[in-house]
Amino acid sequence: ETQPGGFDAAKALIDVGDIVGVTGGIKRTEKGELSVVAATLKVLTKSLLPLPDKWHGLQDIEKRYRQRYLDMIVTDETRNTLRARSRIISTLRRALEDRDFLEVETPVLEAVAGGADARPFVTYHNTLQRNFTMRIATELHLKRMVVGGFERVFELGRIFRNEGMSARHNPEFTTVELYQAYADYTDMMTLTEDLLRASALAVCNTLQVDYQGTVLDFEQPFRRATMAELVQEACGVDILVFEQSPGGAEGLAAAREAGIQALQEKADPDTRRATLPKVASAPSVGHVLNELFEAMCEQHLVQPTFVLEHPVSISPLAKPHRSKPGVTERFELFIAAREHANSFSELTDPVEQRKRLEAQVVDHKKAVEAAAAAAAEENGGTAES
Repeated sequence: ETQPGGFDAAKALIDVGDIVGVTGGIKRTEKGELSVVAATLKVLTKSLLPLPDKWHGLQDIEKRYRQRYLDMIVTDETRNTLRARSRIISTLRRALEDRDFLEVETPVLEAVAGGADARPFVTYHNTLQRNFTMRIATELHLKRMVVGGFERVFELGRIFRNEGMSARHNPEFTTVELYQAYADYTDMMTLTEDLLRASALAVCNTLQVDYQGTVLDFEQPFRRATMAELVQEACGVDILVFEQSPGGAEGLAAAREAGIQALQEKADPDTRRATLPKVASAPSVGHVLNELFEAMCEQHLVQPTFVLEHPVSISPLAKPHRSKPGVTERFELFIAAREHANSFSELTDPVEQRKRLEAQVVDHKKAVEAAAAAAAEENGGTAES
């Protein structure tokens, strides 16, 4: 402004991506944009590499994931996602504190991994000269808080699981886990609905949320359906009936047969190929039901749906249903065909809890031995060929 040709000179020296400091007065351009009439200009940080094209953005998907900072510079949607996440966390924290929940922080390093069935990361403590695992859940320490007299606790905690990676699974992720004494799974369903509605309003200012072209309705009461009902809708068979009659080994065989027949009649080829072996080798009627649910039902649960009453055999920490044999007081929440929450009335019978955990150890040992035997057989076959 004060030097003839100053704008052209500055334009020739400054590149897109440079960070500059200017002083001067304020004015509006002919198009109404608020601007600074620069009297002085100083380059604060020089950009040595060019930014992606202004209009087309960052097209390389791998680079977007590997250089997140670059994606954030050029993509409004990415920055908005991070802002939305921050608002969700703030909303959850405020909503729980308003309900007298106490936020706590629990240890990340564990002597023994627990609280979930997942493979942990292992690290070494130099001073103690021993291995530790990074937590795979916040569950056990939070339960100890309840035992210690804190009746409502929660943690927004980072979890680490040394397992596969996909668009739906990350080795480290954040969960909100909470415990409330003298409450059951129906109370947790009500609380979950309230938290999700509050989050939707905080981020979107509406309870009708557009997600990838589908409008998700958080205003209406969430659908509630049992796992057995959903499988019966999809497959035309009530799997749990085999647990009562004929029951035992005969009931398991009948459940497997019914599940295999349902897959052959109702499932697409890829689903049949992936699920038939799991149903044929399922160790209980409850496992048959769960395999059919995952294969035939999950992908159809688009609107918010509470899936209730999981079998005892796949819910070792959940209290048995107070009026229905063979199932538990548990729910999972599905939205947009993905599981978003899992909750249950806690099993408070220590004798029953020990029995279930010991059975789980036995089943896990059998699965490991079977996998080892299969691998040995496969390696032997490869060597012979």
